[in-house]
Amino acid sequence: MKFQALFFFMILSCMYLSLAQGSFGNCCLGYVPRMNARVKANVESYIEQKTDGQCNIPAIVFLIKRKPSHTRQHTRCANQEHIWVQELMRAVDARNKKTT
Repeated sequence: MKFQALFFFMILSCMYLSLAQGSFGNCCLGYVPRMNARVKANVESYIEQKTDGQCNIPAIVFLIKRKPSHTRQHTRCANQEHIWVQELMRAVDARNKKTT
């Protein structure tokens, strides 16, 4: 009986750790200091990361166009207080407004 309870507890612990680890997988851990012009031209959109308990730093996450050969979309995290980040956000908004 004790072995079964211990085994059950071990399984629950492993499941909890795997779920907790997955919740922090999509957070920015740092900022890029700058982006070159080619990367800026390929930014499709952006999202705002807030410090709401899941992520530790506020950031703007730029979503970069992916090449057909890539399976994952590239992202770059930037500090929303930097001027170049605010300018890029305005440029992306203007680009997306023209296409809709």
